[in-house]
Amino acid sequence: MRRVIAATLLLAAAGCSTAPAEPATDSTADPSKISWGPCTDIQRPDGEPPAKQDASVRCGKLAVPLDYAKPDGEKIDLALIKLPATGKEKKLGSVVFNFGGPGASGVDTLDQAAKALTVLRARYDLVSFDPRGVERSSGVRCGDGAEMDRFTSLDTLPPNETTHKALEAANKQFADLCQRESGKILPYIGTANASRDMDRIRAALGEPKLNYVGMSYGTQLGGVYATQFPKNVGRMVLDAPLDPTVTFEQRTIAQTRGFQKAYESFLRSCVKNTCDLGKDQAAADANVGRLMNQLTTKPLQVNGRELTQGLAATGVAAALYSELTWPFLEQALSEALQGRGEALMYLADSYTGRAQDGTYSTQMTSFPAITCVDSAERPDPAALRRTEAAALKISPLFGSEGSGGLCRVWPAKGSDEARHVDATGSAPILVVGGKGDPATPYEWAPKLTAQLKTATLVTYEGEGHGAYLSGSKCIQGLVDSFLIDGKVPSKGTSCPAA
Repeated sequence: MRRVIAATLLLAAAGCSTAPAEPATDSTADPSKISWGPCTDIQRPDGEPPAKQDASVRCGKLAVPLDYAKPDGEKIDLALIKLPATGKEKKLGSVVFNFGGPGASGVDTLDQAAKALTVLRARYDLVSFDPRGVERSSGVRCGDGAEMDRFTSLDTLPPNETTHKALEAANKQFADLCQRESGKILPYIGTANASRDMDRIRAALGEPKLNYVGMSYGTQLGGVYATQFPKNVGRMVLDAPLDPTVTFEQRTIAQTRGFQKAYESFLRSCVKNTCDLGKDQAAADANVGRLMNQLTTKPLQVNGRELTQGLAATGVAAALYSELTWPFLEQALSEALQGRGEALMYLADSYTGRAQDGTYSTQMTSFPAITCVDSAERPDPAALRRTEAAALKISPLFGSEGSGGLCRVWPAKGSDEARHVDATGSAPILVVGGKGDPATPYEWAPKLTAQLKTATLVTYEGEGHGAYLSGSKCIQGLVDSFLIDGKVPSKGTSCPAA
């Protein structure tokens, strides 16, 4: 989803990378096979290389058609990563991961998530990839670091004619830059083609069935795969599910409600003890609101940059993805109220994929490129204003017009192919939905489960975006048992908060 913090605490969200990968390749290799070699550029969330790279980890490339209507035509390379199985028991094959976004680098994020996946890795090779249009796989680019800085720092408050015009102009400029720099790839990305790529990956791995874990947006990718290739589905887990049928307006309203709910839970948790933001929830909320309003006229100076209201709101939303980051959010807001914006800026940069050197990953550019191609919907200005007004009633902090405004001016046509899923004929699918998930609200979990026909829903009662990597031993045990032993949980199964 759109607000993602790239930190090791939030492994269900997107990882970051700042440079294209150059895994070793063999120019004489069969193009239908993966050319594996050493990993040379795995990135940590702060943009720095890892201190020590596991020598067993391999990176690779797989050539796939740019246009599946012309399968023998031009090819693009998909970047992959493999963490070989470590256990002594019989290996079960491979399991492929997509960590969400859309726009998350699977190459970086799987490397970051390795320690949390030791049980699964004992029996499986763990594999992930950068989907087409993301990072190393012909990643969408839309301007340089300075241009991205201007786009990400836009204020959303106050919602008036001035901010509306500024946003409309910025959306048009951003879309034009994307077309200028990545126009060749834009019509061919999206979930339907990413699903076709994933079946090529399955075949190249030598797997008769695809074992798969999809998180957040990855649940839509999994659902589309199970619709296109139901007989090729192995053991599939969809965590933090997205309902692909929702409109831009419905998604914006649901996510605004979800983030506001998580924000209120954060404030309640903060004031249970001594809270630097205020003596009670109302006072803390008022102080945060005052900070946001002040930033619209007087941004905080942070190392030669400005912490705007837009960046501050992004930083707050990013930290709401996991309860583990709530203490840091309290610290960041407290410091900002005292005139120091470094911590909130760090949170915002983690979400937007901005490295310390001012370069950006494709996180912010791949998201709209995939989202806009995945829907034929193009809201008019009246619909956008209606969406914004409804969202602002729910949350002055998080309310906006959503991604519909950018899709309205997007240079590539959209299709509704990825909005319809039906896994009839597939093997059993496990769906995991969290009651306190701000980005993919729980209401979407039973809806996706029903659409998939072959799915079973497990409910997580805790906070945060994504349950499998939340620290819940109950959820991890159920998911690992399903992936390793094929055991499908009973209908109605739920797990308490971690």
